[in-house]
Amino acid sequence: MLTDIRVSCSPHISKHLSTRSVMIDVIIALAPAMLAAGYYFRAHALLLIGTCVISCVAAEWLCNVICKKPNSLGDFSAVVTGIILALSLPPKLPIWTAVIGGVVSIAIGKMVFGGLGANIFNPAMVGRTFLTASFGVMMTTWAVPYTMDLNMSKIAPENISASNLREFRTQATPLAWSKLAIKNELGADIYSEEQFKATFTGEVGGSLGETSVIALLIGGIYLLIRRTISFHIPLAVITSAFIFATIVYLRDSYTYVPPLFHLSSGGLMLCAFFIATDPVTAPLTRRGMWIFGIGIGAITMLIRIAGVYQEGVMFSVLLMNAVTPLIDKLCRRIPTGGKPGA
Repeated sequence: MLTDIRVSCSPHISKHLSTRSVMIDVIIALAPAMLAAGYYFRAHALLLIGTCVISCVAAEWLCNVICKKPNSLGDFSAVVTGIILALSLPPKLPIWTAVIGGVVSIAIGKMVFGGLGANIFNPAMVGRTFLTASFGVMMTTWAVPYTMDLNMSKIAPENISASNLREFRTQATPLAWSKLAIKNELGADIYSEEQFKATFTGEVGGSLGETSVIALLIGGIYLLIRRTISFHIPLAVITSAFIFATIVYLRDSYTYVPPLFHLSSGGLMLCAFFIATDPVTAPLTRRGMWIFGIGIGAITMLIRIAGVYQEGVMFSVLLMNAVTPLIDKLCRRIPTGGKPGA
């Protein structure tokens, strides 16, 4: 007797959920991070999030009209892309720049490949990378959270001294001053328990969605409980980054900050739970997920420690997205009683 077998494109989700319900779960999980961004960076942060979402939705609608394709806005994937893009941007980025990022994310990162399921790169990271390459100064200009003293004197890396080191730590992103320690050999003793706690609460400089680890963990745990994502990729990303940072720290604890600091700083947690777990651009098998996550964590730490850039999440995600088809090919499931075909 013949059996009807349906073959469809990604995203491939093991749980019996629609793409729409998965995206709604992700939006709910990102709500704590958005609330934290609004609390620490006020109205402009919420305006950036809204702008990115609207520009992504408008870009997808326009691409569908031009290509004469059915309306795909109902799956909410464009909304998720807009939110993740916004959470990866500096708090004071001009609104018009966010519009460009949203359009590039959808038009070039997604629709040019054929839409959801056909794109090979994470759309939000495509937009973020484009903005970094085009507006480098804007994308590396950080704001002090509104819960701190906004009247403190501004300190640039070139005039940092022992007397104003604490104020510089407060103003710069945690990764910025840890990178400064590596380059100028100031010593990683600029790291403090106070700074480490601040990365958990969110009262530090950085992109909108990377400052509060607590908010990101709440969202990540929600997705795991809902089984919207599996634990393989987040655990692989966090573990590989931790091991890499530990090896470097044990080798030279004077220059490099402790490994836990790397986990709580920058976009690593946002990446582990919300970016790397994208069901379209991540591998399909569990073994492939482990390889994918380990690669992201290792490349991120390599860029942070040995590279020029302070953060390496967007580059590591895109690089591993590019090799995802190869990972899927190498990690194909073996059918019962046989071997995968060539």
